[in-house]
Amino acid sequence: MKTKRNLHRLTLFTLLILLLLNACSIFQPAPRDERTGGWVDWDNKGGWSGYEASADGAYLEESGSSLALGAAPPEAPIAIDAEKSVDSPLRSNQYASMRAGSVDDNAEWDDYLLYRQRFTEAGILVHDLDVSERHIIRVTDADDHPILGAVVTISDADGRELSRLQTASDGRVLFFPKAIDGGQAQGYFIQAEKDGREVSLNINGETREHDLTLDARSATDPVRLDVLFLIDATGSMSDEIQQLKDNMISVSERIHALPSAPNVRFGMTIYRDRGDLFISRTFDFTSDIQAFTDELAQVIAEGGGDYPESLNEGLHSALHLPEWRVDETVSLIFLIADAPPHLDYSQDYDYAQEIFNATEDGIKIFPLASSGLDDQGEYIFRQLAQMTAGKFLFLTYGAGGGPGDDTTHHVDDYSVLSLDDLVVKVVEEELEPLDYSQ
Repeated sequence: MKTKRNLHRLTLFTLLILLLLNACSIFQPAPRDERTGGWVDWDNKGGWSGYEASADGAYLEESGSSLALGAAPPEAPIAIDAEKSVDSPLRSNQYASMRAGSVDDNAEWDDYLLYRQRFTEAGILVHDLDVSERHIIRVTDADDHPILGAVVTISDADGRELSRLQTASDGRVLFFPKAIDGGQAQGYFIQAEKDGREVSLNINGETREHDLTLDARSATDPVRLDVLFLIDATGSMSDEIQQLKDNMISVSERIHALPSAPNVRFGMTIYRDRGDLFISRTFDFTSDIQAFTDELAQVIAEGGGDYPESLNEGLHSALHLPEWRVDETVSLIFLIADAPPHLDYSQDYDYAQEIFNATEDGIKIFPLASSGLDDQGEYIFRQLAQMTAGKFLFLTYGAGGGPGDDTTHHVDDYSVLSLDDLVVKVVEEELEPLDYSQ
C-alpha cells in the first residue's frame, strides 16, 4: 500500500511540474522572426584562402582538383585575375573614396529599349528575355498608400498561371508577357491578394499600366528590411571588399537612422568560380551588425583565373539559402562584381531563371559594376536590375584610374556619389514610399 501511495504522489508531483512549466511558457516572449546569422553552407575546408601549409613548411596551392607544390605565399595571399585586370583602370587602393553612379532603366524606358536593340545587333552571347512589352501593375489601399507584399497572380484566358509576383515598397510589380509565353495571349487576368483579401482585373495587351485597390494593410511598423550583399570574392575584387569591410558599420548605422527606422537585417553570399577553394558560401541574415562585420572582415579576395565567374550559382545561393522574411519585407540584393557569369558550364543554374525566382519573392537586385566589367557583363547586370525593378550601379573613375565621375558603360544622365552614400540612398529610396510621416 505504501508503495502505491508513493507512486501516486510521484505521479501527482510530475503532473504539477508539467503544469507549472506550461504555465511559465505562456509568459515567455514570442520568438522573434530574426535569425542570428551563421554560415549555412560552410564546407569545412576552413578559412578563405586556397593555400594550405604542408608538413615541410612549404605551401600547397589548390588548383582545380589537384594540389601543386609552391612557394610560401605573402602574409595576406591575394591572387589577381590576370585576364580581368588587363583592361581595368589602375587600382590605387583608394577604396575609401570610391565613387559610383546609377541609372534606372525602367524610368528611362525608351533609352533602355534602344540599348537592347543595339546590343542585340552586336551578337554578344547572353540569355536574353524579351521585355519589349512591359505591364506596370500597382496595388494600393483606399488611401492610395502602396501595399507591400501583395501576391499578384497573372493568368491567361484559359486560367493557366503565367506569373506570380510580389509587390515591392511602391506597390508595383512588372509583368513581361513576351518573356514568359511570347505574348501570344489576347488578354490576361490579374488577381492581387493579401491578408485574406482579394481584388482582380482583366487586362488586354494595349493598356500597359494597371491600378488595383485592395483592402489590406500597407506594411508592418516598423518596416522590415532584408539587405543581402552578393559579392564576387575573386582576386581582382580586393578593393571593393575592403571598402565594405571599412565602412559597413557606418553604412548600417546610417540605415538604422533613416526616418522610417526599419527593422533591418544583413546577410551575404560570397562566390568565386569552379576550381577555386569554394564556389559560394552564404552567411544568413542577422540583425547583429557586429556579428555580420566580424564575418565580413575574414573574407579574402582570391582565385578566379579566367574572366567569367560562377555568378549563376552565387545568385541561386543568395536567393534560396538565406532565410528571407519575404512577407511584408523590403528585400534587396546588392551584387558587387567585375565579371559576367559563366554561360558555358554544364549543369549550372541560369541567371535568367533566377530573375523570376527573385520577382516571385519581391526581391530587387542592384548590381554594382566594378572596374573591368565588359559589355556582356553590363548587359546581364542591367537585365538583373531592370526585370526586378532595381537599378544598375557602377563605379566611376577619373584620370589614371582613380576615383572620379566617368564610366565606359553605355549610360547617360547619371549622378555620382561616394559608394557608401549611394548604397544608403538606394535603401532610403526603397523605404520612402512606406514613410507616411512626410
